[in-house]
Amino acid sequence: MNDKVLKIIQIIFNIISIAGMIACVVGGYFLYRIGILQDPKALSVLVLAHNLLGPFIFIGLQIIQVVVPIIPGGITTAAGVMIFGPYKGFIYNYVGIVIGSIILFHLGRVYGGALVKTFIKEKNYNKYMSWVNKGQKKFDWIFFGIILLPIAPDDALVLVSSQTKMSWKFFLFTIFLGKPLPIFLYSYLLIHGGSALTHFLT
Repeated sequence: MNDKVLKIIQIIFNIISIAGMIACVVGGYFLYRIGILQDPKALSVLVLAHNLLGPFIFIGLQIIQVVVPIIPGGITTAAGVMIFGPYKGFIYNYVGIVIGSIILFHLGRVYGGALVKTFIKEKNYNKYMSWVNKGQKKFDWIFFGIILLPIAPDDALVLVSSQTKMSWKFFLFTIFLGKPLPIFLYSYLLIHGGSALTHFLT
């Protein structure tokens, strides 16, 4: 394959990436504006109205809320468990969040700091990047540890990590192995946290 063909393929891929990013931002903003991403009941109605496509719609929404870090993901994560049950809900959450994280990391790598700073305040960006100054290997394991937490700015850190020398291998290792625990804990806390706290205090 000659250089000219490779260049054409790269241009096409870049166009598709930009179009996909724009679609995610616009779609995410629209869904946010109509309340789908903030209201579990509205999300449930949307998903359950399409029996066969419901899981795909939900996974798509999860991908969007990861790729557009300004959209809160907690609501959709808990809604997945409430709509589909603990097992299917966990799987659909996991698939959507993992795919979204991979896309987000790729976009950060392709479009660089300008894109990252669109979603992250410069003060926070500089704070995260200061961790990298302590050494790439140390930053990698800090990233791994934070991904395990149920409440963490993990989408922002995915973008930041895309600006470091973190390898794709380590990133995928972290996302595939690290995401199940926080998804489970976050879903449990959102759905059962109130009743569990009441039971503990009484």
